[in-house]
Amino acid sequence: MKTYINPPKNSWDELLIRPTFSISELRDQVQVILTEIRTDGIDAIRKFTEKFDGVFIENLTVSAEEIAVASGLVDNSLKDAIKIAAANIRKFHESQIPVTKRIETTSGVTCWQKAVAIDKIGLYIPGGSAPLFSTVLMLAIPAIIAGCKEIVLCTPPDKNGKINPAILFAAQLVGVSKIFKLGGIQAIGAMAYGVDCVPKVYKIFGPGNQYVMAAKQLVSISDVAIDMPAGPSEVAIMADSTANPAFIAADLLSQAEHGPDSQVVLVTNDSTLIEKVVKELASQLDELPRKTVAEKALANSQVIVLESVVEMIELINGYAPEHLIIAMENYIEVAEKITNAGSVFLGNYTPESAGDYASGTNHTLPTNGWARSFSGVNLDSYLKKITFQEITPEGIRNLGPTIEIMAAAELLDAHKNAVTLRLNEIKRNI
Repeated sequence: MKTYINPPKNSWDELLIRPTFSISELRDQVQVILTEIRTDGIDAIRKFTEKFDGVFIENLTVSAEEIAVASGLVDNSLKDAIKIAAANIRKFHESQIPVTKRIETTSGVTCWQKAVAIDKIGLYIPGGSAPLFSTVLMLAIPAIIAGCKEIVLCTPPDKNGKINPAILFAAQLVGVSKIFKLGGIQAIGAMAYGVDCVPKVYKIFGPGNQYVMAAKQLVSISDVAIDMPAGPSEVAIMADSTANPAFIAADLLSQAEHGPDSQVVLVTNDSTLIEKVVKELASQLDELPRKTVAEKALANSQVIVLESVVEMIELINGYAPEHLIIAMENYIEVAEKITNAGSVFLGNYTPESAGDYASGTNHTLPTNGWARSFSGVNLDSYLKKITFQEITPEGIRNLGPTIEIMAAAELLDAHKNAVTLRLNEIKRNI
């Protein structure tokens, strides 16, 4: 990790540049594949699955028998852990169910908003070097709570055409049964366009590699909505002299092992903490199976020492991390001043991995600075808000003249006339 002591404010953005890809570099390559999928359908899907996943899939659909067999392969202790996590995720997201409120804005004029589930949603679950069965819980549970009528799940097969058993167990546990052996660009294309047995959906959720992300952004231009733009995973840690160096190192490594393009950032006002953290990193890194991956991520990461907590907060709000850990004595006070972050973890005993798995919050979060304008996935992600209004004769008498004046000022006489006719009708009937 590179260390910077009191860097000038005008250098912060440059120091914190993420090691991300540009979609423009992949756009043409990915678009060619998407176009072929749209044109040739299932033939293109099978072709690219064989090319990228190394297996020819005749039947994309995962059968009930396959799900049952896979569930039997999952260790009971893992099953119990998944069940606990699912219960916590369900409890947290159920608390987000909106309440409809009817508001009388003017006497006789009532307005309200109703939350309606998106009918058809697609979930993409990575299944390569790290099969993310936890993402099944994070994406499917709020979709079911919201009341989505059709939930389609795509996840890549292995070389034998099989799906990771834990992914299938998690899916059946929460009630997802439309599961397809599809990964990468071909999965996104199938859900965006509707191919063979894979239905077209209205919104696609889920993380993925740079090709999946590029495909999601391309299909979102005119075919389907997506959860958010995203890139490689990241964590920032704010720490002071009360932080535990071993915990900090563990949290940095837990994010670094996601991939070589992940970024981890430590921001502190205690320069003596750096040596302790570096020592812990070296010790813990040697124990990791994904050591090589983590080392590459650490090479793209930074330690920044600033003099004041005020500066630390300003830097973090500018960076807008996906995950933020505040390991500081006054973490509640600091947290109140954070305006840009995907998910925040408070105190020495709240690891980022708790949010990844089982605390109840959602781990599908905005990366690459998108936390400045996007929320992480939550119940609202699966809902549309439809507004309603009802106006009585009294209401149109009260509000009508206001509408007439405004419509006339905008030179929209038909708008004005729609009100005038009603007001004249009421006058005739008095």
